[in-house]
Amino acid sequence: MKTSFPLPPSCRARPFRSLRRRKEAGGGTVLDGPMATIQDMRLAGDETESGSADSLLLWILVWSELVAFGALLIAFMVMTLRDGEAAALLRSHLHPGLAALNTTLLVVSGWQAALAMRAGDGAVRRPLVLAAVFGLGFMAVKLVEYAIEIRSGIGDAGALAELYFIVTGFHLLHVVFGAAILLLVAWRPSRGNIVVIATLWHAIDLVWLVMFPIVYLT
Repeated sequence: MKTSFPLPPSCRARPFRSLRRRKEAGGGTVLDGPMATIQDMRLAGDETESGSADSLLLWILVWSELVAFGALLIAFMVMTLRDGEAAALLRSHLHPGLAALNTTLLVVSGWQAALAMRAGDGAVRRPLVLAAVFGLGFMAVKLVEYAIEIRSGIGDAGALAELYFIVTGFHLLHVVFGAAILLLVAWRPSRGNIVVIATLWHAIDLVWLVMFPIVYLT
């Protein structure tokens, strides 16, 4: 004859909380216990994959811009080597002093963009706006330089002068576009947008730092 003894409450079987669902106050069903942890890990993994994809696209864009400018600068150098007379005529109309001023403006602008990346959420607008202002200053100086060069007869350098305007004008369009985006991000800042525009802005700065000695000093 078997005798059964009642088990204390602490030893009684309990439902598996890891497999149980519970109702939230709003009526939604969520996982409880370890299953909730697994669900959170999956969501975190999805966010990480999304961030990695965005970062990859950003760097593809940056490198494509660098390659495009690199091709233009190589073509410029080849033309200057093949036609030394046209190169000398072109550089007689250029103004390295104004180009050096623009270099300073872009370096300071890039510094402000870097400050925006490190600034807290409440202090990002000022460096972003300043970066855009210095970028627009670059545009103003470059337009003045173009006007002076055209009046002095830079077109006499022929195809090399045309390539000069293509290379520097393409870069100027990037500066104007980047300055506009900086102002938009300053108006509605978010950490992701700040990183994107600051990275692109540094790429624009880098292109000019390479372009300046090739075009004006070589």
